[in-house]
Amino acid sequence: GPLVHFNDQSSMAEFDLSTTVASYLDRHLIFPLFEFLQDKKIYKEEDVMKGKLELLSKTNMVDFAKDTYKKLHGTEEVPEDMERRREEIVGRLNQLSTEVGPLLKVLNDTTTVAELREAKKLTPQHLQEQYQISANAIESLYNYAKFQYECGNYTGAAEYLAHYRTLSNPNSDRNYSALWGKFAAEILMQNWDKAQEDMNRLKEIIDNKTFASPLHQLDQRTWLIHWSLFIFFNTQNGRNNLIDLFLQTSEQQRTNSYLNAVQTSCPHIIRYLTIAVITNKRRRSNVSKELVRIIQQEQYHYKDPITEFVECLEVNMDFEGAQQKLKECEQILLNDFFLASCRDEFMENARFFIFENYCRIHRCIDIGMMADRLGMDQESAERWIVNLIRNSKFDAKINSAENHVIIGNQNPSVYQQVIEMTKALSFKSHILANNIGKRLAVHPSRYGEQETLTIPGEQEL
Repeated sequence: GPLVHFNDQSSMAEFDLSTTVASYLDRHLIFPLFEFLQDKKIYKEEDVMKGKLELLSKTNMVDFAKDTYKKLHGTEEVPEDMERRREEIVGRLNQLSTEVGPLLKVLNDTTTVAELREAKKLTPQHLQEQYQISANAIESLYNYAKFQYECGNYTGAAEYLAHYRTLSNPNSDRNYSALWGKFAAEILMQNWDKAQEDMNRLKEIIDNKTFASPLHQLDQRTWLIHWSLFIFFNTQNGRNNLIDLFLQTSEQQRTNSYLNAVQTSCPHIIRYLTIAVITNKRRRSNVSKELVRIIQQEQYHYKDPITEFVECLEVNMDFEGAQQKLKECEQILLNDFFLASCRDEFMENARFFIFENYCRIHRCIDIGMMADRLGMDQESAERWIVNLIRNSKFDAKINSAENHVIIGNQNPSVYQQVIEMTKALSFKSHILANNIGKRLAVHPSRYGEQETLTIPGEQEL
């Protein structure tokens, strides 16, 4: 269940996913969400601070916990157990520093590390021979890095975890855990390029590693999906990568494992997939049907105004309903930690989405009525439509005398039709080649004889 619970303060709490998402995050990754919630005042500030203090009590950030306690209780005094815990943490840090001292002396010398890397001698064997650094010291480096992370020193933690991964067995559980820790540290430092590299490494390991059970692998994918939200909504191509993660299937794998994880464990992620699709003009037309299918399949497990907005347009052709949902969507985005920054982009694309769908079934549109559908005043709507026609080469013109938009022929071009008809050709060719290979393997003596092969959805060959 959720790590924290808040008493509702506003109507927007109904659609807030903070506590749900927090269930799949490392404790340190939850603190940015708490800061955001405090600013938005969706919940009582006292409740948010209590939740923050509860999380801090399970980390080594004692000074941060003391400051939070003072603000929460309006006092300069803190409990004695906080002071004792601080002394314990300092003592443990000094002990770990002593254990890894000789190794840190080597690793903190950037010139030495660069030379060892170039000579391919940054290995446990060479460190043992040259510097008398034992295998136990390398394992202590993991403990030291993890302790630094718990203290909130994310820069040091990321650096030492990276060194540990270089020096340890790449197939060990600790090496894998170190990658998770480095991923979290890079996110918290907002080093998005390095964090994305770690995300891709984790995905590769999760997809190829042999786990004790399929359920364990499902859990790992679910955690990766949630941690990756920081990447998807803070990098230039992030939302495009989100679409790829959930809606792309390879020729070898007919089902998408990450989409299966969403449908099995965390259907609330559909909100973020929906936002990614709507704000991606280039790919929206190609993936919107698949998105609608997913939304309809999961509507009994998860729905919110964002998914309902798509359903109103694509399934029900309910433009009044879409207009109402769009108003609710704006508030949800403003109060969602991951989506607040793309609110304006979403609203612009959502209006285009409404206009595009309306134009499919109408040839003459009253601008005043369209303004209502878009949630804009008439002057702003007319200016928006003019810019849309000019910038997107939309086949339409405005009749100013009658205050109408006249829609031209919306049939796809010959080139687009050719693209649509041939886009599955590669996949079907792959199936054909596989079928031929299987038949030749089973009946090699019949090579050269005429056979009838069937491709799904095609005539016999």
